[in-house]
Amino acid sequence: MRVVILGAGFGGLELATLLSGEFGADADVVPIDQADGFTFGFSKLDVMFGRATAASVKHMYADIAAPGVQFVQSTVRAIDPVARRVTTDSGVFDCDILVVALGADVDGSATPGLVEGGHEFYSVAGAVAVADVLDRFAGGRVVVGVTSTPFKCPPAPSETALLLHDYLGARGLLDVSDIALVMPFGVPIPPSPDASAAILAEFAERGIGWHPGRTVRALDPARKVAMLSDDTELPYDLFLGVPVHRAPAVVGAAGLTVDGWIPVDSLTLQTRFPGVYAVGDVTSVGTPKAGVFAEGQAVVVAAQISAVVRGSSATRTYDGRGICYLEFGHDMVAKVDVTFLGGQAPAGVLVGPSSELAADKHAFGHDRVARWFNRDWTPAP
Repeated sequence: MRVVILGAGFGGLELATLLSGEFGADADVVPIDQADGFTFGFSKLDVMFGRATAASVKHMYADIAAPGVQFVQSTVRAIDPVARRVTTDSGVFDCDILVVALGADVDGSATPGLVEGGHEFYSVAGAVAVADVLDRFAGGRVVVGVTSTPFKCPPAPSETALLLHDYLGARGLLDVSDIALVMPFGVPIPPSPDASAAILAEFAERGIGWHPGRTVRALDPARKVAMLSDDTELPYDLFLGVPVHRAPAVVGAAGLTVDGWIPVDSLTLQTRFPGVYAVGDVTSVGTPKAGVFAEGQAVVVAAQISAVVRGSSATRTYDGRGICYLEFGHDMVAKVDVTFLGGQAPAGVLVGPSSELAADKHAFGHDRVARWFNRDWTPAP
């Protein structure tokens, strides 16, 4: 039984690893990704603030040596979910089971003025570019702004503001700088009141401006102002933006999306097409768009596929649980254990922040690289 996985992020890598672990050389798993390597989302912040180079946090797909798994680097051009056929630059792939894990694309051009007057930091290339910009920054007004919802890793804008405060302090620029954060939520982490309160306390202590319940709809590069969704404006010298997120165009063209994202069964991750599943940021399953949730969804899909192969009934279903790490700056890290269940309010429990949890976060990255790429790796301190 051939399983083709479109995308090799958290979901795709975990699924391929699980199927290889269960079926060994008898597995026939083909992950397809246009990139040549994987980078954790949190590593982009390390690159952005000069704690790591882009090369040091990139994990090459060529290192995948899992039995029964054959990685293909290629761009997906068309998906036929009825025939379970995928057309790529490397040829056509037919399969028995298709899993779409292509994530969400970012589109800086969707926000007027962002490309000309600001910088996005949600792609690896964007993080590298911002690292150079920050290195030359002599101080001033910095606005970190979200342009639309949904967006990947909801804590990341708050983390960015806190780490930026550390960075400017280390360079002696705090006296000539101020930081503001524009977020569409009423609190930084809506599922966890404790996490939100802790972050807001840090903002207040450090003098970081907090502008909740709105987004940045446009930039005016000539006047150096960010225009917000409530028709107010914020002046800036440096704008760091979370760009508009979209499902990859090839997914929409395949007829897989509804309202921009792929709907799936919330318990099994199956799409409306038989033998076709979807996991991670490309779905509208109801959890945040973050790698840890894609990983948890992959576990369920692996159990579904195993049951099909063995001719049995799958009993494992998706529980909507994930653990997210939060950088508080000053080498302190917290984590939120949160569960999203259909029909219920999400519940998140805060642990930390503490220096011990920084080591826990490092172990999280180390363990996954060892598991997915069979090599040692130490994340940036």
